[in-house]
Amino acid sequence: MDDFLQSKRLYLRKLIASDAGKLFLYRSDPDVSRYQGWAPASESAALHFIEDQSKIEPGTAGQWFQLAICLRTDDALIGDLGLHFPADDDRQAEFGISLDPAHQGQGYADETLRATMSYLFNTLGKHRVFCSVDPRNAASVAMARRLGMRKEAHFVRSLWFKDEWVDDVIFGLLKSDWCRLEKA
Repeated sequence: MDDFLQSKRLYLRKLIASDAGKLFLYRSDPDVSRYQGWAPASESAALHFIEDQSKIEPGTAGQWFQLAICLRTDDALIGDLGLHFPADDDRQAEFGISLDPAHQGQGYADETLRATMSYLFNTLGKHRVFCSVDPRNAASVAMARRLGMRKEAHFVRSLWFKDEWVDDVIFGLLKSDWCRLEKA
């Protein structure tokens, strides 16, 4: 598999060994890793993660699969997108996204997720797409709302994360809602 998915300015592909340095740099940035469950401790740890990811096929039930987000103009790695298809219900998909701070605020996350949602709903026929967000992460909350996602739940201090109890907000979007948004 070469390009997994394309949009106007971006393409998504499997992470490759040469991505390790860049992946380590932005994923270990405190502003990026603050709300992330995984931050590599070293470039070697990022490479090990990529090697583990190479053994997983996209769409494997119960597994998270990270894809590289790259610029079409110069093939630069600018972030990664995680997809998860719950083992107990493959009609749904969960996502998480991380962008290099140098590429934030330019619409790349929205563009990536619009292309991803189109693929999940229109190609794979998923019924629902959702994400879990720390409500203190204002940028991610705003992004979910821009994408037309609805706030489905707010769990108060429900997750033990980085040595503290944190809230968890679930945003979701149904295929029927996506179809209406695409036509608008």
